Amino acid sequence: MLDKTRTLPALLMILPSVALAFWIIGYPIYDVAHTSLHAVNRFGKVQDFAGLANFARLFEDPIFIGSLWRTILWTVTVVGGTILLSIPIAVMLNEDFHGRGVARVIVMLPWAISLAMTAIVWRWSLNGQYGMINATLFQLGILERPTEWLANFDTAFPIEIGIGILVSIPFTSTVLLGGLSSIPNDVYEAATIDGATGWQRFRFITLPLMKPFLQIAIVLNVINVFNSFPIIWVLTQGEPANSTDILVTYLYKLAFRYGKLDVAAAMSLIMFAILLVFTAAYIILAARSEEKGA
Repeated sequence: MLDKTRTLPALLMILPSVALAFWIIGYPIYDVAHTSLHAVNRFGKVQDFAGLANFARLFEDPIFIGSLWRTILWTVTVVGGTILLSIPIAVMLNEDFHGRGVARVIVMLPWAISLAMTAIVWRWSLNGQYGMINATLFQLGILERPTEWLANFDTAFPIEIGIGILVSIPFTSTVLLGGLSSIPNDVYEAATIDGATGWQRFRFITLPLMKPFLQIAIVLNVINVFNSFPIIWVLTQGEPANSTDILVTYLYKLAFRYGKLDVAAAMSLIMFAILLVFTAAYIILAARSEEKGA
């Protein structure tokens, strides 16, 4: 039974923090929702009530539909590729070998560099006239003429996905490495004595015990990659002809290049709803998984 003499003061103490959190999170959501239901001129002045007209305009816009599908492709491939590459990297960095500290620093070092700076370096390297990639391929005899890597969708978007994976590996490897460090060596020693092979130890010990850390890495990466702006914006700005736009880059164009603040607000709510559904689904699945494991 709750002790009212202690509960009430505790609630009063956390009340300012709760009110501040509601203000910081709740007011922007209210403001965006209010804007999405009204017409807004290019100067940001809210005008007549428009109902769901801004949402209807979005779903009639082929660029928005294309950006939505590319965002799904972008998120799934970047997060999937990151997880697949980070697991073996984390396993290797968890092994005891000479120079492990240096190897960990090398893997984690790109994490300290901003995404915008990384994207600028890659844009310079991929330049069709003087980029390092073209020069190297020329020297190796693989290319006979300059290739504009970022000028068409077939090469630009896969390159952006590859860069997205590379910049996501340091953070993901750190999360997984923390999980691997928490697994006691006694478990592996007992499995080795019982005759388990390396693959069996990984399959039946490492992966199950790493599951909570994998879930955290997937959720954080999905939210981060879904909203990732710098890589695509610096490399192609969603061009050519909006063919590499994802939702967040098209949202920026709508709001600050085309001056359609009302439609941009509606798009922000749709993106927020997508992430909210994903997070709710994850919480439900995680809760069911814990119940089965209990």
